[in-house]
Amino acid sequence: MKKRAQKFTGKPGLKGKSPGKKENNPANRKRLSRSKPKSTPPDYDFKSLKSRVSTANDNPDSTIRLNRYIANAGVCSRREADKLIAAGEIMVNGKIVSELGYKVNPTDKIKYKGKILAREKFVYVLLNKPKDFITTTDDPENRQTVMKLVAKACDERIYPVGRLDRNTTGLLLFTNDGDLAKKLSHPSHNVKKIYQVELDRSLQKEDFLKIHEGLELEDGPVKVDDFAILSDDRKTIGVEIHLGRNRIVRRLFEHLNYEVIKLDRVVYAGLTKKDLKRGNWRYLTQKEVIKLKYLK
Repeated sequence: MKKRAQKFTGKPGLKGKSPGKKENNPANRKRLSRSKPKSTPPDYDFKSLKSRVSTANDNPDSTIRLNRYIANAGVCSRREADKLIAAGEIMVNGKIVSELGYKVNPTDKIKYKGKILAREKFVYVLLNKPKDFITTTDDPENRQTVMKLVAKACDERIYPVGRLDRNTTGLLLFTNDGDLAKKLSHPSHNVKKIYQVELDRSLQKEDFLKIHEGLELEDGPVKVDDFAILSDDRKTIGVEIHLGRNRIVRRLFEHLNYEVIKLDRVVYAGLTKKDLKRGNWRYLTQKEVIKLKYLK
């Protein structure tokens, strides 16, 4: 078991000590939740990537649905764009288009309220989420959302990729690149996540073996990709998993009658928390974005 633990902790994001108390101290949340001054996202050059990846989504000469073009321009969501199209508020090359599913070329001139729409540049923001923030773009109960933490990252409309529940901390990616978000969220791409889990009591040997062998939950079987005990008291556990089902890590331990005291996502799709304090965000580098686009 020690050998597996050493192997597991050597993976990105699990080296060194576990998150300190200062980072999670409620007294620090107000300070941590303040966004940085408005920043300018970097410009990414994907020309070399486009020449190597021959997909319709990356082909600058391919047609795209009009609602997607409008959404990419930052006007609204695709669903809301369909309403604008149906209402006859969108013009393509000087003519009103009200046909849903209509496709346009990148060279077409699309106007809304008399203004020509241009696609927003893609932005990629990585947040180290603190507790007590909801992963949603809007909350009817007026609770704090993760959007508050990245409010000054850019002027573009970015959205969280996937979600972390209110009491889960760690890595959360935001972008307006719909194709990449869809890719990372789709189960077929097996995007791996690594979590550090703190339990209310020591993990028993028989439960350790059960998790390794796989468990059957109410919504189907669960098999982790890797699993290790990280502390002498057997309360701190490392879990690597690619399943994206709701609260999957918490339910895994609850099924065996353990309470998860802390849950922290330390690695997401190869991205780590290195030099990223709780409540802070950063832009992805071009190298990181290209790796995500090539992720299989």
